[in-house]
Amino acid sequence: MARGSGYGKTILFGEHFVVYGFPAIAAAVGSTTTAIIRRKSEPGWTLTDNRPAVPGYKKKKLDEQTQSIENILRFADIDLSEQGLTITLGGKLVCASGIGASAASCTAIARALSEEFRLGWDDNKVNACAFEGEKGYHGTPSGIDNTAATFGGIVWYKRDPAGGPPTIETIKMKEPTDILIASTGITASTKEVVGDVRRMKEEKTKWFDQITEDYLDIVNAARQGFDDHDLQLIGLLMNQNHNLLIEIDVSCVEIEELVGVSRQAGAWGAKLTGTGRGGNMVALTPGRELQNNVFGAVKQRGYSAWRYQIGV
Repeated sequence: MARGSGYGKTILFGEHFVVYGFPAIAAAVGSTTTAIIRRKSEPGWTLTDNRPAVPGYKKKKLDEQTQSIENILRFADIDLSEQGLTITLGGKLVCASGIGASAASCTAIARALSEEFRLGWDDNKVNACAFEGEKGYHGTPSGIDNTAATFGGIVWYKRDPAGGPPTIETIKMKEPTDILIASTGITASTKEVVGDVRRMKEEKTKWFDQITEDYLDIVNAARQGFDDHDLQLIGLLMNQNHNLLIEIDVSCVEIEELVGVSRQAGAWGAKLTGTGRGGNMVALTPGRELQNNVFGAVKQRGYSAWRYQIGV
C-alpha cells in the first residue's frame, strides 16, 4: 500500500490567459487530496472516491476522471493485465470547479504510484505525470494547476505554447496572508469554456490582443506587488483582472454576486478563480477579522466558503 497527496490551488492572476503563453500566478491552499494505492489479484483498476464535493461534481467529472487515470497509468508504464490495483481518493479538499481538484487528485495518484512501484520520481516527474492526467479533464491543460498541486506555495508559471518546458518560479511572501474561497455550487466544463474563449480569440483577434496586453501589465505589476508585500496593490490588480475575465465572458451571475458581496464586506480584492461560468471566487482578506467578516457575508447569501492562508 502507498499514499500520495496533492494541494488544492487558487489562481490569483491569469486563468485563460495562461493558455496562450502569458504568465500566471497561482497559490496552493492548505487542504489536500490524498490517494491510497493497493494491489489486487484481479487485473485492471478500480476507484473509490471519498472526497468531499459540491453536489453533482463527481458525476459530471466521472468520464474525464476515468480518462485521466488511464493517462497517468500509461505515463507510468504500469501493466495491469495480470495484477491490478485499487485507488482510494480522500482528503479534506472539497471538490469544486476552480479549486484545482482534478490536479490535486492527479498529483496524489502520481505520488502514490511512484511509491508503490518504486519509480523514484522527484517532484518534477510527479508534476509531468500529473500534467498527463490533467489532459483527461482539460484536453489541453495550461499546466499551472498541477504545478501548484505538486510544489505548493505561490508559483509564477508561464507555459511555452511551442511545447517546451514551462517557466516555473517560486514567489516568496514576507509573511502569509488570508484569503477566502467561495463556491457558486456550479460545476463548469473546462473544455467547453476554454474552447469558447479560443473561438472568441480567433474571431476577434485585435480585440483579444488588446485585452492580453492589459492583462500582461496587470500580472507584471502583481509580481512586483508580491515582492514588495503590497497587499493593497495586489487586491486592486485582482479586481482589474476580474474585469478582463468579464470581458471574455467567463463570469456568471453567481460569481458577480460573490465578488460584490465580498468587496462590500471589505475584501481588498475579489475575482473569479479557475474556469469561470460557475466554480469559485477568491477574495483577498488580510487578517482573521476581515476574513471572518467576508466569510459571514458570503455564508449569509447561502454560499459555501472556506478560509485559507497563502504564502505559508
